[in-house]
Amino acid sequence: MSKNNKQTTKSSLLEILLVSTRLGFTSFGGPVAHLGYFHEEYIRRRKWMDEKSYADLVALCQFLPGPASSQVGIGIGAMRGGLPGAIVAFLGFTLPSVIALILFALLLQGLDIGHAGWIHGLKIVAVAVVAHAILGMAQKLVPDLKRKGIALAALIITLLWQTAFTQVGMILFAAFLGFLLYRNHQVPDKAKIDFPISRRFAAVCLTLFFALLLLLPVLREATSLSWVAMFDSFYRSGSLVFGGGHVVLPLLEREFVPTGWMSEEAFLAGYGATQAVPGPLFTFAAYLGAVMDGWAGGLIATAAIFLPAFLLILGTLPFWASLRQNPKIQGALMGVNAAVVGILISAFYHPIWTSSILAPVDFAFAALLFSLLVYWKLPPWVVVLTGVIGRMLIGMLF
Repeated sequence: MSKNNKQTTKSSLLEILLVSTRLGFTSFGGPVAHLGYFHEEYIRRRKWMDEKSYADLVALCQFLPGPASSQVGIGIGAMRGGLPGAIVAFLGFTLPSVIALILFALLLQGLDIGHAGWIHGLKIVAVAVVAHAILGMAQKLVPDLKRKGIALAALIITLLWQTAFTQVGMILFAAFLGFLLYRNHQVPDKAKIDFPISRRFAAVCLTLFFALLLLLPVLREATSLSWVAMFDSFYRSGSLVFGGGHVVLPLLEREFVPTGWMSEEAFLAGYGATQAVPGPLFTFAAYLGAVMDGWAGGLIATAAIFLPAFLLILGTLPFWASLRQNPKIQGALMGVNAAVVGILISAFYHPIWTSSILAPVDFAFAALLFSLLVYWKLPPWVVVLTGVIGRMLIGMLF
């Protein structure tokens, strides 16, 4: 590699780190909101990917177990800067909340912050951000009546039957419908994704994913090391969860509360703290690990719960990049992308809307934040600060 190429790579990695770290400090509201922040920063503003490629990446991550928003961020980083880019994007987005939650565990255990006014402000910010993202995606991904019908069906089904299996089943059904309806439809795909990771490396990642899933429980039984048991519990939880951070909570509670690793009060206090920080909900593991074994435990837990997501996205993307060029696969993806829009609208209503818009004043404030973001084009971090400060002031007046 020439000197200029090395400098370009370093510059690119630094840019990925800076952008992802800013997102790590400002992305509140859960996985659906994170996709909105990513769309605004990576797609609308920086144009690192086209809309269709981003939608395809989101669709892939809906198939995979683990934290979907983190996997999307890892995938974007990998497409931008290879394996180093994936690592840097992950660290930037994840470390701010990991550090904050470890500090919560060490210094603020038992502090009840779950109903603070500024947290409510962050939830209302999420309403504005997600609404903006859904509108942008819907305009491009559901332009005709057939895809509008698929999106509507996905919305209704996932809203009425709210399970992770419903989402996965709807995506599979939408893929089948898209294949039937659009298999002969030639979709222009001007943007060619360059994914700088080999299929051989991808195969290694997939093999490692399944090997750890099978061998860690055996190693746990064969040794008496507490960190091995901790790693196994967090890795297994991260490997078997569809549907995002809220779904992993009962798995983690079952792993650590009845077994005596921590009290239920400490567990619930950490969950309240997790709602107060930006970034992925899976960083709740950092709090749990720190409660059990300090800083070292927090870092081990974080690595263990995110490792499956990392291995799966790097293991599938190189194959995905070529499959998506096939016309029949393109047709299936058209159906899947429409379903994703419906699923996002469903998640926008519940839990985002139902947990955020509790009174007319909340709706009015959400409309203001939406206008600041969409019409006045203010940066997301300004909207976040406005949401936090504004909701605290509203709480004093009403």
